[in-house]
Formats: sequence, C-alpha cells, structure tokens
Amino acid sequence: MTALPPGSTIGILGGGQLGRMLALAAAPLGLKCHIYSDVPGPAFDVAAKSQVGPFEDTDKIRAFAETVDVVTYEFENVPLEAAAAAQAAAPVRPGPKALAVAQDRLEEKSFIRGIGIPVAPFANVDSDASLKAALAAIGEAGILKTRRLGYDGKGQVRIKSAAELAPAFESLKRAPCVLEGLVPFAYEVSVLVVRSLAGEVRFYDLPLNTHKDGILDTSTVPSPLPAAHVARATEIAGAIATALDYVGVLGVEMFYLPDAAEPLVVNEIAPRVHNSGHWTMDACLVGQFENHIRAVAGWPIGPTTRHSDVTMTNLIGADVDRWQAFAAEPDTAVHLYGKPEARPGRKMGHVNRLKPRQ
Repeated sequence: MTALPPGSTIGILGGGQLGRMLALAAAPLGLKCHIYSDVPGPAFDVAAKSQVGPFEDTDKIRAFAETVDVVTYEFENVPLEAAAAAQAAAPVRPGPKALAVAQDRLEEKSFIRGIGIPVAPFANVDSDASLKAALAAIGEAGILKTRRLGYDGKGQVRIKSAAELAPAFESLKRAPCVLEGLVPFAYEVSVLVVRSLAGEVRFYDLPLNTHKDGILDTSTVPSPLPAAHVARATEIAGAIATALDYVGVLGVEMFYLPDAAEPLVVNEIAPRVHNSGHWTMDACLVGQFENHIRAVAGWPIGPTTRHSDVTMTNLIGADVDRWQAFAAEPDTAVHLYGKPEARPGRKMGHVNRLKPRQ
C-alpha cells in the first residue's frame, strides 16, 4: 500500500475533459499522466504523453499499462475487457467491479438494492413479454432507459401511457432496457465521496443541481438539504463506495423526497470524477480532481472542506462564445476545455462564481 512518489506516472483511459482536468491536477503533485483514448481529445493537450488506440485492442491496452504505475479512467463506459487487460500489467483504480456495476443500469440498481439502499422502482425490458411484465410492475408512467450507454438525456424516453411503451422500445432499437418508475422528488442531490486506498472516506458538501434539456446546468453550494438528510445522503454514498471497495472519487446521484419515510432514493452512480463536483476546483483547498489523483496514487486524501459558497454553471454549446464576458466577471473562475467545435448539447467548459461562505 505504498504511495507512488513524485515522478510516477498515472495512466488515464479516456481523453475527454475529465481526463484533462485530472492531468492538470496531477501536475502540481509532481505526478505525470499518460492518456490512452480511441480518439484524440482535450486531455491530449495537457498530458505528458498521449496515445490513440481502440479500447478493444487489449494487447495495446496492456502495453500501455506496462508504461505507467497505476491506471484510472475518466468515463464509465471503458470496456471491461480493456480494464482487465490494463489490470494484468498495473493496478486499476477504481477497480473493474465499479465499471461492471455502473455500465449496466439493471446491474447497478440490483446491486444498490441488494445492499439495502432504496432505489426507484425498476423492471427489466428486453422482449415483448417483459414489456407487459414491466407495465404490471411499474405502472403506465415512467422512463424507459437503455441498460447500457446513454447519458445527458440520451438513450431514454419518457412514457406517459401504456400505449407509448412499445413504440418507445422500438425507438431505442429494442436494446435491453430498464423501465424506471417516476419518483415525485423535490430536487436531485448528488454526493461526491472520495475513498482512499486504505479505506478512509471523505465527502464534499452536497450541491443543489438544476438541469436543462437533460444536461446538468448549475450546481450550487450550499444546498438547502436539511442536516439530518445530508447525513443520510453521505451514509448512503459511503456504503456504496465501501461495498465496491472503491478507490477514488465516486458520484452518487439521488432523488430527494422530503415528505417520504425514506427521503433519499438513489438514481445512479458514476465511478469517476463528476460534473456536479466541478465547483470544488475553486471553492475547496483540494478539489475532486486532485483528490482522485491522490487516492489512486495511494496518497493521503486531502481536505474536502469548502472555503467559499459557489455556483458552477456548465457552458453548453454556444455558451462558450461569451468567454470574454465570463473572464471579466468578478469572483468568477473560467474553465474551458479546449474543444475545437461548439456543438449544441456539447460541454465546452464551466464557470465557478464564488461568494464568501455564509
């Protein structure tokens, strides 16, 4: 359980903006990052070394892992075969178990329910027969989601009546799905937990999240969530991280039902640094990206306490064109991802607007 010394190299599977911010966080610690990705991405601009190759090429993945001291990943859809190939040559943190659970919504919800944590009602949909069974179990209103892939509102269809379920299944090309029952939540809660190699667990303050077109729009801290429910939310997130033997930063998204007997219901987990934690980069002494690097490198995890109130706002598509105006705002930190084309729905950056902590 020896910590990697400065000068060591962390391999990152995936070359997107999360990999970019991980590499930027590693540099002040004297740690280098090598990126492996199927396509060039924003992380390539800031990493010590980068490599393009298919995630399906397990020989190339293993050769990549032989050149680094530990491997992590910046997105949850890294193929399990790629993680296993990397693990044959270097430690992989978080471990492949977290990937296996998070990549399949049915597996994920079953795992969480299996450790005694409430989730929204769900049913498997993978055939015409299961369509009827899902309707009987869940009811006519819900959200049909593909079991694999899909994010930021993609790969899902809202169902308002029984007649809409079969066409929705067809629109998703009859891919294996889950039908989720609607939960009458007041708002969404996300918990960022960081767990060290030694099993120490710390939590960041919980943000209040808002969404636009299925994509996270803002995360504001502090959240109005009552203290007793904050304690329960962190208890849930810690239990999931421990059950997964997790190392690094884990995002746990929950629905908040203030008047229910169980006010917090888990929606999904993200085995990586998380968009709703980008505010930590400027409002905490040690943000989520540095703490993920610390954890996977076997270092002591840093303090997660917040020194400022903050609102993080995603810059989606053409929002990034106003970069000069954002840069001129007082008490505002601008983070741009270096993507060459601002397409609708594409995350181009974010801004953190800070205020003195109240």
